[in-house]
Amino acid sequence: MRPSGRKLDELRAVSIEVGVMRHAEGSCLIKMGDTHVLCSATIEDKAPPFLKNTGLGWVTAEYGMLPRATNSRTRREAAAGKQSGRTQEIQRLIGRSLRAGVDRSALGERQIVVDCDVIQADGGTRCASITGGWVALRLAVNRLLKSGVIATDPIIDHVCALSCGIYGGQPVADLDYAEDSVAGTDGNFVMTGRGRLIEVQMSAEGATFSRAEMTELLDLAEAGGAALVAAQKAALGQ
Repeated sequence: MRPSGRKLDELRAVSIEVGVMRHAEGSCLIKMGDTHVLCSATIEDKAPPFLKNTGLGWVTAEYGMLPRATNSRTRREAAAGKQSGRTQEIQRLIGRSLRAGVDRSALGERQIVVDCDVIQADGGTRCASITGGWVALRLAVNRLLKSGVIATDPIIDHVCALSCGIYGGQPVADLDYAEDSVAGTDGNFVMTGRGRLIEVQMSAEGATFSRAEMTELLDLAEAGGAALVAAQKAALGQ
């Protein structure tokens, strides 16, 4: 029995509210159960220097967690003077994931920065950030298309992510903190809307896993990814 009472393949309740920030070119608030992430996308007219005169655009991400997003207060990283290794790893993952769904030549020499701020954490914050970050990115690109700045849609597919793992000896979808903190195996699966894999992060936290168990987790991620894409489409009115 899962602590939440959910079925093995059941996701937490997912909601995505768009247009939650007045000034951002694209924004949304994604809620996956008690994990809530505010995502915004900012369009910058220039690409990074390493892409100068290449005709290619760039999508990058920044990630942060508010001090009381967790049970006890976490010190602001700005106050510490540097980002933690965990934060750097997560924001690189978000950036890599979102770029996989973009035709950078169609984007042109400009950059879109996706900011993901966790306002409440209960497991799966990086996955929620990717899923919500894509919605913010989609809205920002829609603005470029509507204004005529670009002629061709650079978004080639949806991008979403889901955590799956082995809890109590059973593969389960969408781990919350109660499960994630004691899971024998923990995995993050980043996928496209067509079910193609972008990145898989899996590790044996407390027990090794078999190839068959890995396949079960992939199956759970694929089904859950389809549900997340449906939620993205619903939020965007598609």
